Amino acid sequence: QVYLVESGGGLVQPGESLRLSCVASGIFISAYTTGWYRQAPGKQRELVATITSGGTTNYVDSVRGRFTISRDNAKNTVALLMNSLNPDDTAVYYCNTKAKYPSSSDYWGQGTQVTVSS
Repeated sequence: QVYLVESGGGLVQPGESLRLSCVASGIFISAYTTGWYRQAPGKQRELVATITSGGTTNYVDSVRGRFTISRDNAKNTVALLMNSLNPDDTAVYYCNTKAKYPSSSDYWGQGTQVTVSS
């Protein structure tokens, strides 16, 4: 079975930082494009950051320069370092990987809550 499990969310004040982690089992995420999405109340799910199998990273404009996505192939994990958080970053953050073998499948974690508030 494939499992993606996020952790690291919490309540922080504006300007502070958080590091989210996603641990995968049953799949080698290094072989696929993997990333983070978020969904705030009343808003659509939004792509935040991705990293390809080749290590190329991409970010939504609102987080570029503040967030950093990284991957540890040996540990089969992907992380999202979030700096300079603001209230607009408040959302449930989901880990995602777009597998291709043995078939095309989109896997998701259960989500972790990030709340930025003073």
